[in-house]
Amino acid sequence: MSSQPFTLKWGILATGGIAKTFTKDLLIDPSTRNVTDIRHEVVAAASSSSTSRAQDFLTDVGAPSSAKAYGSYANLAADKNVDIIYIATPHSHHYQNARLCLEAGKHVLCEKPFTVNAEQTKILIDIARKRKLFLMEAVWTRFFPLAREVMQFVGEGRLGEVKRVWADLSFWNDVEKEFGTGHRMVNLDLAGGALLDLGVYSLTWVFQILYHLQPLPRTPPIVSSTMTKYAPTGCDSQTTVLLTFPSSGAHAIASTSLHISSVPSPSHPSATPAPVRIQGTLGELTIASPIYRPTSYTLIPASNAKRGKLADFEYATKEFEVEGGGHGMFYEADECARCVRDGKGESEVCPLEESLEVMRVMDGVRGAGALVYPGGLESVEFPLEV
Repeated sequence: MSSQPFTLKWGILATGGIAKTFTKDLLIDPSTRNVTDIRHEVVAAASSSSTSRAQDFLTDVGAPSSAKAYGSYANLAADKNVDIIYIATPHSHHYQNARLCLEAGKHVLCEKPFTVNAEQTKILIDIARKRKLFLMEAVWTRFFPLAREVMQFVGEGRLGEVKRVWADLSFWNDVEKEFGTGHRMVNLDLAGGALLDLGVYSLTWVFQILYHLQPLPRTPPIVSSTMTKYAPTGCDSQTTVLLTFPSSGAHAIASTSLHISSVPSPSHPSATPAPVRIQGTLGELTIASPIYRPTSYTLIPASNAKRGKLADFEYATKEFEVEGGGHGMFYEADECARCVRDGKGESEVCPLEESLEVMRVMDGVRGAGALVYPGGLESVEFPLEV
């Protein structure tokens, strides 16, 4: 292996807030998180509206002066100096944008949810595999040191048999006042709603524990759900999903809401039950808020007068810091770099099959709630203006 770090050259597709956060993280020296085998270089960015907007974005994030600005996504995808493209457009545009980049021969990291339905996701996976390209859904939560440690702890059987997982991501909003009808969170034309935007994180924790840790071949869950819609636009504003995993008999509840919060009072977080509870026969492991950027978990061994304490761990809370002063999005970028370097088409931590299964669950939930996105948002036709 070369003593020099592998350099992954990034193109950034879109210039909104999440793209800015991700790109700033890319520009943090990997050595600040004890990473020396790979590095990242931002070589280009594109806005769909103008080259000047892309240039302003590159200037704002502190990208190298050599980075190119493009006024169209097609021009970014055609840049021969770009290895991989990070897609940060609204959910409604993921399929078209990701397919554009894959068809141009680029590796792709696409923001979650991967697409708006499983059929679109399956096509992207097929294209990536046929063209031998790396593809991953940007489920950044899965790459945090805390998430990796929790997975190892549960996978080693230290919680016993996991029988139930509760996971919630909800925010307290005055929806009518703050979002109205045009905000991306409630705009059906942008595939808005609680499920795809927030509920995907709840499902992420459920799938990490009850699906990812299953022996192969994995068995999909049995799904039921309930949904409340936001009357002004018809998107879902509150959704709860009940999942049963046949191979283990474990249950999960994944919930999300735009009206109430996982943490009602951030100034008194200890007064709020943990948004994620992983319950095993030997005890419980809880994840503190925010569950999308996890930095604290608590172990609670089961004990009573009749059985005593069977767990090999004590009650304890462990805190993690996001290294290097960033937001933590560089962890998933590091995984992309290593996979591309090693010629892998997907990540073992966030496999394509698992992203596809989560999309199938959300398809089923939307079907049960009669939630359909308008226009061509659910179409697999390409190219298609959306």
